Amino acid sequence: MQLSVPRRVTATAVLAAAALLTTGTVAGAAPAPVPAPAAAAAPDISVADVKAHLAQFQSIANANGGNRAHGRTGYKASIDYVKAKLDAAGFTTTVQQFTASGRTGYNLIADWPGGDTNQVLMAGAHLDSVTSGAGINDNGSGSAAVLETALAVSRAQYKPAKHLRFAWWGAEELGMVGSRSYVNGLSAANRSRISGYLNLDMIGSPNPGYFVYDDDPAIEKTFKDYYAGLGVSTEIETEGDGRSDHAPFKNAGIPVGGLFSGADYIKTSAQAAKWGGTAGRAFDRCYHSSCDTTANVDDTALNRNSDALAYAVWQLSS
Repeated sequence: MQLSVPRRVTATAVLAAAALLTTGTVAGAAPAPVPAPAAAAAPDISVADVKAHLAQFQSIANANGGNRAHGRTGYKASIDYVKAKLDAAGFTTTVQQFTASGRTGYNLIADWPGGDTNQVLMAGAHLDSVTSGAGINDNGSGSAAVLETALAVSRAQYKPAKHLRFAWWGAEELGMVGSRSYVNGLSAANRSRISGYLNLDMIGSPNPGYFVYDDDPAIEKTFKDYYAGLGVSTEIETEGDGRSDHAPFKNAGIPVGGLFSGADYIKTSAQAAKWGGTAGRAFDRCYHSSCDTTANVDDTALNRNSDALAYAVWQLSS
């Protein structure tokens, strides 16, 4: 299509039209605003890779009396496994010691180089099991998802605006001892530098629900937006509120959020209609039991929650 120009047109208008065609702007006009760069897209987290970590946790438990509990050899072996993966991926790792019930406990902290250290985004999970089992859903699932998300940061050589820190807590099953020790050890200035803490505790329950913490509105919205994009409804997590490692952070005034797929509470008919699974049965009938093994994990829930964590890390750190 050709453009027609009226005969009565000034030289100025002709020059302006020419400038518009060649440069996209009119001489003397204010430049068009440049849109802000969009947040980098989060990578897809491979559920096969997450499950490979769970298999390692199971093998560690099998070789150490059947569990990975605080103060036992299985827990220390779990710390060593995660630390070796992070060290090889370029993280700066720190092992912190504390004492609980007369036994030495360990937290593992991993910092990704770069980003504004005055704005620290953290994601974490407790790595210990109860003494009665390997603790693969509770909480190998959260620990493995946090680990694989950290490794995805390394593979992408991600350069976020905020500083990223990942954590694996000890002695959660004794009352969030490890995470409380960490938070209590922070100076007031360092607490104020943490812009948010994301907690994953039980994200692969075999009869799963999709629960989102309702603590910090921005973090809650980020997780809900991810699930809305999948067409998956969520509910507010109330069953374990204050019973996992986000509690010490929240009590210190740090914004927190997280994900949960259900423990020993019973799934209702309405929840089964919404999410599938079996009404009248616990979300995790192996909660704190010896049957909490690699057979006690729903792959779909594990995959969705792992991807949701990566999405939140990328969105909230950009």
